Amino acid sequence: MRILHTSDWHLGRAFHRVSMLGAQAEFIGHLVTTVREREVDAVVVSGDVYDRAVPPLAAVELYDDALHRLADLGVPTVMISGNHDSARRLGVGAGLMGRAGIHLRTDASAAGDPVVLADAHGDVAFYGLPYLEPALVKDEFAVDRPGHEAVLAAAMDRVRSDLATRAPGTRSVVLAHAFVTGGAPSDSERDISVGGVSSVPAGVFDGVDYVALGHLHGSQTLTERVRYSGSPLPYSFSEADHRKSMWLVDLGADGSIDAERVDCPVPRRLARLRGRLDELLDDPGLARHEDAWVEATLTDPVRPAEPMARLCARFPHTLSLVFDPERAPDDPDVSYARRLAGRDDQQIAEDFVAHVRGTGPDSHEQAVLRDAFDAVRADETLRETAR
Repeated sequence: MRILHTSDWHLGRAFHRVSMLGAQAEFIGHLVTTVREREVDAVVVSGDVYDRAVPPLAAVELYDDALHRLADLGVPTVMISGNHDSARRLGVGAGLMGRAGIHLRTDASAAGDPVVLADAHGDVAFYGLPYLEPALVKDEFAVDRPGHEAVLAAAMDRVRSDLATRAPGTRSVVLAHAFVTGGAPSDSERDISVGGVSSVPAGVFDGVDYVALGHLHGSQTLTERVRYSGSPLPYSFSEADHRKSMWLVDLGADGSIDAERVDCPVPRRLARLRGRLDELLDDPGLARHEDAWVEATLTDPVRPAEPMARLCARFPHTLSLVFDPERAPDDPDVSYARRLAGRDDQQIAEDFVAHVRGTGPDSHEQAVLRDAFDAVRADETLRETAR
């Protein structure tokens, strides 16, 4: 069975104020063409279809167009919700769409209820595990202390239990939206850490033939059977070195995997430039970046006059301007943002406690802070999906 694995469309998202809707529409056209020309048997979309719980109308229309075009090809599509999606909204009409071959899996309770497709060699069971926010699904999976590993392990127990009841030789594919240990993140994924832990081990998914992951925006292979497709388009300058693609996976009769990357259309190259303003404007070696989307980090000791206007005269698609003056790390003028760079909310809060009272929080207080941050994030998720 030939499977096309994609994820993280983020329909409706902009790139530094530049609308990506046209590029997203071009990707959908490329996806449909790939399905038709490469004789794909099934499409899997591993979450973050939209960029937010309540997407703009233009994004919904593009999603609707994608579903109609896939359904017209007669190729089944299995799709899960991600942490950016509203599972309830995305799942509306799932029963009706299923009759057209578009199978939406947005309900955590259905983790062990697969979409079963068949080829000449027998059945393939597709299990959809939507993004599992631990605080919201802990009761469904009866876990004592909610965490990503605990709820995903419980969901996979249901998968393996169902698979054990099926005919010998039934192959299996799991769609999941999670941060799996060994994956390389970028700046454009929303933090999903719980209790200070965001990742789960790949071993959680043992026992199935292929795991189609979503969430991380870089295409990557964690094991031969566990892969991220990555996002089809860049959504931050940290993805400047990414090769945007989908996985074309041939699932053999014996469960063997043969995977090929299929490149996605590139709307415009990304370039991250660093140096003093005059150097960036005069360096002939930078001519190749003049048509790229540019992030420029200026290292001038003193902020130059009209830097954006001067940069745009040479690099008209400059979208991001960062100041990082050449100064010693202990210079009192080093910016607050620079001092906080790379530190998460938990670390910043612990530093604040130490600054206020002269000593950092003990283990109990650290746990209280973690629980508070987890509760805030879970509450934000509830309020966003209830809108």
